[in-house]
Amino acid sequence: MPRTGINPSRGRKTDYAPARVTLAVLTYLPDTVAYYENRFDVTRLCLDSLIANTPEPYDLLVFDNGSSKQLVDYLRSLRDSGEIDYLLLSGRNIGKIGALQMIARFAPGEIVGYTDDDVFFLPGWLENHLKIIDTYPGVGMVTGFYIRSQTRYGNETALRFAGQPDVAVERGLLIPQDWEQHYCDNMGRTPEKYSEEIDGLQDMELTYKGVETLVSAGHHQFVAPRKVLMEALPQGWTGNLMGQMRDLDFTVDRLGYLRLTTRRLVTRLIGNVVSPEMAAEAAQYGISVTGKTIKSTPTRLAKFYRNPIIQRIAKSIYNQVYKIVNV
Repeated sequence: MPRTGINPSRGRKTDYAPARVTLAVLTYLPDTVAYYENRFDVTRLCLDSLIANTPEPYDLLVFDNGSSKQLVDYLRSLRDSGEIDYLLLSGRNIGKIGALQMIARFAPGEIVGYTDDDVFFLPGWLENHLKIIDTYPGVGMVTGFYIRSQTRYGNETALRFAGQPDVAVERGLLIPQDWEQHYCDNMGRTPEKYSEEIDGLQDMELTYKGVETLVSAGHHQFVAPRKVLMEALPQGWTGNLMGQMRDLDFTVDRLGYLRLTTRRLVTRLIGNVVSPEMAAEAAQYGISVTGKTIKSTPTRLAKFYRNPIIQRIAKSIYNQVYKIVNV
């Protein structure tokens, strides 16, 4: 007899209904050496801050892009404890844009709050994002940390919107210097490199129906209507591990959607190491960092590391080791 009894779920209904917002985290930790040596602590801090500082209803979806056992086991423990609602484990790295295609298809909410796994979330972050989406017409992306260099591209729709009579506009160098310093510290930018990035750029602040925003958005973290992502993401499979995220920015803009940033800083960049400053800030919100942190590099040693000859030698050694590891 091929079957015994009746499936007990037949005729029953679930009381589950998707939250309006699906928070989606893309994780990737192939190993714990070199660039990834401290990345487990970074990912854990990202997830801890997201869970601790999001009181609004949400479903949490994590897409892991082929990570090592250490991270996969940790993610499974969060799923088993009920903190992760949907855990998608890829057997291989399918690239960031590929993972986003999967996330957009799987997310059950009408709003997707996407983030890389190296972002720290402050209290009120989601409320500030949703206020913009619910106030401004045709919003495509909202980000919680403003980066001036991103005003250089993908903002034609916002510029047209700024010309409407009911929109107040202010231009200039409008952000605090500590925001710029935070970006440089956590993105590995020297003052010279950062100056090149922002040369000739100004900030643009919009006020519409009493809600202030800054023009531009990032692709490291954003909140977006799911329908916008479905429309803007590539329809075919690209196979690229990196890249195409700026193409997404341009496409969102070309489709006529606004790309904006919260006027208040509500997320932070962690980088690939949890700094003592980041650990101290996390502690203010009851989030502990038990792993390794780094001390600030002495200025003289930092200058030595940035010497072009030293960097060429280091890169040559790194390339040879990479070939041995991946033979």
